[in-house]
Amino acid sequence: MVARVNTVAFEGVEARDVGVQVQISPGIPAFTIVGLGDKAVGESRERVRAALTAIGLALPPKRITVNLAPADLPKEGSHYDLPIAVALMAALGVLPQDALDDLCVLGELGLDGTIAPVTGALPAAIAANAKERGLVCPAACGPEAAWAGDMQIIAPATLLELVNHIKGTQVLPVPRPGSPPVPGTVPDMADIKGQETAKRALEVAAAGGHNLLFVGPPGAGKSMLASRLPGVLPPLSPREMLDVAMVASVAGVLEGGALTPQRPFRAPHHSASMAALVGGGIKAKPGEVSLAHNGVLFLDELAEFARPVLDALRQPLETGAAVIARANHHVSYPARFQLVAAMNPCRCGYAGEPGMACGRLPRCALDYQTRVSGPLMDRIDIQLDVPPVAAADMRHGAPGEPSAAIAARVTAARDIQAARYAQLAADSSVTTNAEADGQLLEKAVRLDTQGLDLMDKAADSMRLSARGYVRVLRVARTLADLEGGGAVTRAHLAEALSFRRAPAQSIVAA
Repeated sequence: MVARVNTVAFEGVEARDVGVQVQISPGIPAFTIVGLGDKAVGESRERVRAALTAIGLALPPKRITVNLAPADLPKEGSHYDLPIAVALMAALGVLPQDALDDLCVLGELGLDGTIAPVTGALPAAIAANAKERGLVCPAACGPEAAWAGDMQIIAPATLLELVNHIKGTQVLPVPRPGSPPVPGTVPDMADIKGQETAKRALEVAAAGGHNLLFVGPPGAGKSMLASRLPGVLPPLSPREMLDVAMVASVAGVLEGGALTPQRPFRAPHHSASMAALVGGGIKAKPGEVSLAHNGVLFLDELAEFARPVLDALRQPLETGAAVIARANHHVSYPARFQLVAAMNPCRCGYAGEPGMACGRLPRCALDYQTRVSGPLMDRIDIQLDVPPVAAADMRHGAPGEPSAAIAARVTAARDIQAARYAQLAADSSVTTNAEADGQLLEKAVRLDTQGLDLMDKAADSMRLSARGYVRVLRVARTLADLEGGGAVTRAHLAEALSFRRAPAQSIVAA
């Protein structure tokens, strides 16, 4: 007899069906697991054996073979412990096979029979619900799995609780979705005095979802400005919340199974490796670009990141996905994020500041700024020089506009964009100007003769690439949307062009 239990293997945020097949046959006593499992799967033998012993079950002195099918799909992680144990109990006649046919099982076993939490409970629950199956998961993962909708979820804390529940001698409580965390205090834009141009650029970036770069000396307020971006962004939609939670679930950072409407804000240190930033490692885990999906990725001290690490951002910025290639399979994670970066103009930080720059100009600034490649810079819509704040502005400057007022304008502009692109392309998922391709943008931006003339001259004088040209139009479209969504005028184009920073050579020469 062969007992069968359903479980899953993860490819990115997708949960693929895996069948756990157990056969107990006469022969030399052995416990073998086949099916392209990693070391954690191979070690399941000892955890399963000890957990079954803890609840009073001893494995028979026979040949036990566990097959994880399909055999050519890599199996990684400890969540195969529980399905292997359940399938073994079905093969031993402890549990009825028909009670397991419509269940998907995952969980890690302790030596004492406890069931430890695992990553990926939410994607597994969604996949099981789509196939009209129930889910068996650890008790700690129950609040997370409950977000998958109306389905049967069994969340035992121990292996014995699961056995008693399936046999009907104990009824486990139905898990409830995790409560959203109490939102913390978000820094307010009203705290910033001066820097009106930088605050305007931040509002435009928030309204259109544009990538943004601040360049300025130390203490100019670049990081302070970036930290206030979450306070002016609109909350996540229900669909976006689920997408963000699925990535967090696979990464194991979905605390308490709680979904939150606040957009992710990730700020990795400049020593981050390529695997940490874009994903990878032994188990191809999601990186910071995926954890920032539908949110903001803030890279402070941009030029201090390793150049290959920064260049790895180019594909996710264009496609909205991070593809991790392995010899035997590919893993894709969603990575549609808004890049916000800050950097100094040179290593000492004071290039262009009279009396403060070092004696190595202009070579110092040129070497430092060219550590960020031209193709990556071309993908940043808004590039702005941030001057230092004068002491008079710090002492006597009026408080800035509060984040709530700016957020209202940002939300209104985003509503205009979502309605426009829903009308222009019924099957399009585009909701912001930053996501619009050239064809959609051509329909959304109708330039008059003056506007076309300005763009032609700017393309020649600023040496705009085709990508840079399109990004200027995107920013101009956002500027018009902040004013109610009317036509893009010459004034909007001029302001959008002012957000395109001159090359390093020009700045140093100036």
